[in-house]
Amino acid sequence: MARNYVLLMAILVTCCWATLSKAEYVKFKDPKVPINLRIKDLMNRMTLEEKIGQMVQIDRTVATNEVMKKYLLGSVLSGGGSVPAKQASVETWVNMVNDFQKGSLSTRLGIPMIYGIDAVHGHNNVYNATIFPHNVGLGATRHFNIIFSHIRSRDPGLVKKIGAATALEVRATGIPYVFAPCIAVCRDPRWGRCFESYSEDPKVVRAMTEVIPGLQGDIPANSHKGVPFLGGQNKVAACAKHYVGDGGTTRGINENNTQISRHGLLSIHMPGYYDAVIKGVATVMVSYSS
Repeated sequence: MARNYVLLMAILVTCCWATLSKAEYVKFKDPKVPINLRIKDLMNRMTLEEKIGQMVQIDRTVATNEVMKKYLLGSVLSGGGSVPAKQASVETWVNMVNDFQKGSLSTRLGIPMIYGIDAVHGHNNVYNATIFPHNVGLGATRHFNIIFSHIRSRDPGLVKKIGAATALEVRATGIPYVFAPCIAVCRDPRWGRCFESYSEDPKVVRAMTEVIPGLQGDIPANSHKGVPFLGGQNKVAACAKHYVGDGGTTRGINENNTQISRHGLLSIHMPGYYDAVIKGVATVMVSYSS
């Protein structure tokens, strides 16, 4: 009798374990499942509140572990000058980002948050990081070809190296996403953000989109063009901005309307975005201008 009882209990435990294992399987967390199916599964599980929260990005100054958890927020940013402490160390940055992330991962679905930062000329928010010239200076660089004794009016190779160096330092602080590069074509020097533009010449701006594979990594030769790409743990997701025509606003007023013909828009302000997309840029930021 006792033997039968033990056997029965073993069967019941096995059945419960199998049922529990099956119930714990979550498709969207399975890396073996195609990404589109994972997204569909996740979206089907999300409430309206969770979807709204994931579309919200807040500044670091108002973010905490509890805020991330309570409001189910999707992302946090550090704009220019937004730092956890004066002369904050790399460890301070990492601990801050990890604390926010723990709040996000403790929610019902455990969706990780995305931390982004304005690293527009190096990791410029971080004390002791390498600071590079702004885009206006990089657009004025020259590359000398020794073999042909030819000076080229831009140096995209240098910009790519700067992108790679920036990515390395950004990842060292636990951040996977940068709001760069700005690929505006500044057509009026009165624009207050002209220093963020590589040039008034769209050809120069197009060449300088080479910073994107520097930040994100080179797309493998056998991969599809125009698909977002990220090359590994030493790289970051980039963001081409600000779509589109932000450098051509009327009278150079920031975020003003851009009054231009369709041909002008497509031939001056749009080409940089074409190159950015072909090079696999992960995201594009829209402009406040119209």
